[in-house]
Amino acid sequence: MLPEVGNFSLILSLFFACCLAVVPIIGYWRHTPILLSTARPLTLLMSCFVLVSFIVLAIAFLTDDFSVLYVSLNSNSKLPIWYKFSAIWGSHEGSLLLWVLILCGWSSVVALKSHTLPKEVGPIVLSVLGMVATGFLLFMLFTSSPFVRDLPNVPVDGADLNPLLQDIGLVIHPPMLYMGYVGFSVAFAFAIAALITGNLNSSWARWARPWTAVSWAFLTLGITLGSWWAYYELGWGGWWFWDPVENASLMPWLAGTALIHSLAVTEKRGVFKSWTVLLAIFTFSLSLLGTFLVRSGVLTSVHAFAADPTRGVFILALLIVLIGSSLLLYALRASQVKAGVAFGVTGREAWLLLNNIILTVLTLTVLLGTLYPLLFEALDLGRISVGAPYFNTVFSPLALLLMVFMAIGPLSKWHSTKPSLLVRLCVWPGVVSILLAGIISYIYHLGGMAWLSLSVAFWVVLLTCKDWFIKVSAGSKGIIPRARQLPRNYYGMMLAHLGLVVSLIGILMVSTCSKETTVKIAAGQTVSFAGYQFTLNQFESLKGPNYVADQADIAVYQDGKLVAQLKPEKRFYEARRQVMTEASLNAGITRDLYVSLGEKLNDQAWSMRIYVKAFVRWIWFGGILMMCGGVLSALDKRYRARVEGRHA
Repeated sequence: MLPEVGNFSLILSLFFACCLAVVPIIGYWRHTPILLSTARPLTLLMSCFVLVSFIVLAIAFLTDDFSVLYVSLNSNSKLPIWYKFSAIWGSHEGSLLLWVLILCGWSSVVALKSHTLPKEVGPIVLSVLGMVATGFLLFMLFTSSPFVRDLPNVPVDGADLNPLLQDIGLVIHPPMLYMGYVGFSVAFAFAIAALITGNLNSSWARWARPWTAVSWAFLTLGITLGSWWAYYELGWGGWWFWDPVENASLMPWLAGTALIHSLAVTEKRGVFKSWTVLLAIFTFSLSLLGTFLVRSGVLTSVHAFAADPTRGVFILALLIVLIGSSLLLYALRASQVKAGVAFGVTGREAWLLLNNIILTVLTLTVLLGTLYPLLFEALDLGRISVGAPYFNTVFSPLALLLMVFMAIGPLSKWHSTKPSLLVRLCVWPGVVSILLAGIISYIYHLGGMAWLSLSVAFWVVLLTCKDWFIKVSAGSKGIIPRARQLPRNYYGMMLAHLGLVVSLIGILMVSTCSKETTVKIAAGQTVSFAGYQFTLNQFESLKGPNYVADQADIAVYQDGKLVAQLKPEKRFYEARRQVMTEASLNAGITRDLYVSLGEKLNDQAWSMRIYVKAFVRWIWFGGILMMCGGVLSALDKRYRARVEGRHA
């Protein structure tokens, strides 16, 4: 009975979503306040019924209700309870329900905060979010319901969750990623509301900016968690950079980064108005495109959901309707907007414009590399593969140029800056950066490109610190009081910029300084590699909740001193009849020791893969810093004070 309740709740939520999509718009055109006032209760009703459906599906998983087809295909009675819960989003139908639940969550928060907006703007924003929810609820109910029954042939036990997903990283990675994906719908809704109401001034940028910063922070965290999971879970010591599905999340992140900077200029200087609206549409479009790529079956990846082509057609149609109508509205309204504010070629506006251009080019570069093989095959021209060499060759130089502009921008002033001042501020940090990069390149035997990249990275750090020192040393109040007066948004920018530098250093060092080897080893044997001695003490058999495993006990020594005890496993999941490699690693600030088991060669010996990964943790530490920067920017008190004070 409960699954039917869940399905009926989805139907009711669709009804309220349709009402939300239509009624406030009618109220706006007819200037009827009572119709506009329905937006908030309709949003909360829609969200409540989606939440009921999610709770019902969770109960079905936690109680092993294998009469529900989705549960029987993605769970098992022996599955640990936390994985039973995360199995809700372990495949297409449930992850789509999570997508809609998060959309409703964002919509509800906007509804509760809409009293700070002009009376005609808040309902229109919620109405646009209702349109998006309507499309995805229709998609779910007609093609992807998670409540389909498998009657009367109810299986005795379920097929189990994909072993790749039975990991803490996959418990938290998809929700964080979806929070970012779906969060950009709020910025999109603000942009469409601004186009509909004609309120294309700096106000809409002020309203949208904190929502965009939070969404960007969640997406940053989601991408970071996905990279971290791929590193230790897949057993080959790498991370899925340039995997097609990972590109699907990188593209809205790049566009969202451009949007954050463009919103800042629009809010403070009243320029880039049309461009900022277009970026908001473009960013959410890429989020929807990512959903299409993951669920249409056109991409093969460890991250992709196996979905039939009819579902892909539905998502493509939804993408065309939502984005096509948005671009049409933009074409009709945005041409009426004039900035009316000039700026010089050395002003901060110019540097931010250059950043936007490079970020957009980077996004289009990734988009082309991801879609070109699909278009090539669709036109029956054969099959081609676009891999890391293309992305590294095209992406890396542009990314370095972006960091150069990113460093200079905060030092410049609005409208115009004397070139001599910029030269004076940048020269000595540049010289110090080159020397520091040269020393590190000499120590680690790095090449010319690595030396250049490190020079730029150190230059960004030094200029960022110098900009902070200039700001806090101005005036007579003292450094500490001035530092406390700087807005949270400024410190958020600093953290985000420094986080990007830290990630760049991590990627650079792990790509150029890491070492790996494959060895044959038996119990009692020792192999030496990269200054470490790896001794295999013994093998033992283990039995987990839903798997059996062979576990190796490996002691790692350096200069006769024990530095790590590693226990990699080879697991066999009984329900799925699937073998998985569970790597074991010892983490450090400057290196990771990483061991994974290969195949069993005979009764005594195994093949074993050994990695010494240099500075790999810096990649994810940088991601955490960027995420914290986004959150700190969104918490800036100026946003709340300005909006509430304006309409008090």
